[in-house]
This record gives sequence, structure tokens and C-alpha cells, in this order.
Amino acid sequence: MGTLTGRTALVTGGGRGIGRAIARRLAADGALVAVHYGSDEASADKTVAEITGDGGRAFPLHGPLGEPDDVRTVYDRLDAGLRALGEPTALDVLVNNAGFNVRGGVSEVTVPDFDRLMAVHARAPLFLVQEGLSRLREGGRIVNISSAATRVALPTSLAYSMAKAALEALTRTLAKELGPRQITVNSVAPGFITTDLNRRRWATPEAEAQHAAYSVFDRMGHPADVADIVAFLASPDSRWVTGQSIDASGGTGL
Repeated sequence: MGTLTGRTALVTGGGRGIGRAIARRLAADGALVAVHYGSDEASADKTVAEITGDGGRAFPLHGPLGEPDDVRTVYDRLDAGLRALGEPTALDVLVNNAGFNVRGGVSEVTVPDFDRLMAVHARAPLFLVQEGLSRLREGGRIVNISSAATRVALPTSLAYSMAKAALEALTRTLAKELGPRQITVNSVAPGFITTDLNRRRWATPEAEAQHAAYSVFDRMGHPADVADIVAFLASPDSRWVTGQSIDASGGTGL
């Protein structure tokens, strides 16, 4: 029996990169995982296939964030997916992972880019929690994927850093409000992670070595490095941890 057997998890942006690693790890621990995706159906299907191929349980869930009625669409499709499997329309673990970056400093950032980043990284997690509270069972877990950019200044990712900082504030506030229901709320803040979305930033060995050097371990982070921390925060073992941001940057900036 895994630590999450009998529990249901929703991982936003679960089709690729860190999200895929999180979805696979939670499924390996026994959870039934709803693999949410915004546009890349093939990647989400691949994640589901990898989970089921390993003996786990998962289903894809399409619902672009940052659009009108986005949260309602996600939960309508979550409920439908659970009913199709004969499962109750309840939730135990919500991982707000979906995200993207639009690079730009104070002179380059635009209003549309700022609004898109805030909509996906801050607004969507807030209202996914709000709408999900009626489904989230006692002792549930909320894990927000933040960024080391809230701690280490990255002028070329100004709006992204601001959006992730809002997510950190949401984490602390929700932790206090939801404590009476034994629901923990934490965030995980990755540093430089090797995913296909970030590959262009270290397309050469020299660029990868430069980014790896920011970590005290002198290597790039891997999606599994983050997924393992999320698995702990989703498990019963994390019952006494809430309102925290767990740095997952390999000691970047120390």
C-alpha cells in the first residue's frame, strides 16, 4: 500500500516537465491522478500512459487556465472523469504547477504579458482552491509550485517573479485559514531545472555549466528532485508542515 492509496490528486500542467514528474510520483505512491493540461494533449496522454504502464491510475483533464470560466471547466471535467471511473467527486491533493515564463525586465515587460502571468500563476491557483474547497477532504494537501526567483533577484524575469511572489503570499494566507480543517498548504521553489520548456536557455554545454554553477552541487536540477519534495508534502508525513516555502534550488544563491 502506497502512502497515497485511496486518495485523488489533481496536478495542473501535469503533461510535461516538472508536472509530469509530480504526476508520476504521486501515482507511484498510490494516488489516482488527474493530469491537467492546457493545450498539449499528446504530452498529457503520454504522462497518463506512463503512469498506467507502471501500474498506476490516471486520466487526462483538458482545461486551459487564464481564460473565462477556466476553473469551472477544470472541476466539471474533474468530476466527470472521476464519475466515469466510479470514484467519488472528492479531492485530496491539489498541486498548482501549471506555468510559463515571459522574459523581460522593467523596460520590456508588457501589460498583456503581465496579465497572462498573473492569471496563470496567481489568479488560477486562488480560484482553483476556492472552487475546490467543497471537494477537498479533511486533511487534504495543497502544494503550490513557486520559484527561487522569489528569493534570488532575476531582473530579466520581473513579471514572472512578481506572479510567483503572489503565489507565495497565497500559500501563507491559505495555510492559516485552512488549518482548522487539517489541510496543509505549502509551496516548493525550484531553481534551474532541466525540462524541455527551458532547454533553449542551456542549449550548449557552456550554458548548462554556467547555470549548474549556481547550485552548491554544481549540477542542474531534475524534475524528480522537485517531485520527491512534492510527494513528501502530499503525504501524511508532512502533517506538521504548513505555510512554508521549501527551497528546491540546490542551494542557488548561497
